[in-house]
Amino acid sequence: MSVDHLSPAISPLEGIRLPKFLSVKAGDFVIVQAAEQVARQVNDDWWMGQVIFCEGGARDPRVNSMFQVANVDDGGIFWVNGDEVTHVVRSLDGLPFNG
Repeated sequence: MSVDHLSPAISPLEGIRLPKFLSVKAGDFVIVQAAEQVARQVNDDWWMGQVIFCEGGARDPRVNSMFQVANVDDGGIFWVNGDEVTHVVRSLDGLPFNG
């Protein structure tokens, strides 16, 4: 008689923090911080926006890596690379921003 046991192997993702943008979906609010620029001493170039559309990446179209985001301050719409998203705030209703 054989008995199945759980493998004691550790997941390769154990202890690795996944990027925040992997969980972003349309309707979520995000904090966007542009990449650091060499000439600037202090990088305070951040803003809040609501995700309108998610676009898959070239390597795997099922993984969103570009986002169309509406700035909540001025209503401007921008394309944002996933690594510029520093925080994600879930939307309760999932409705887009009405500027």
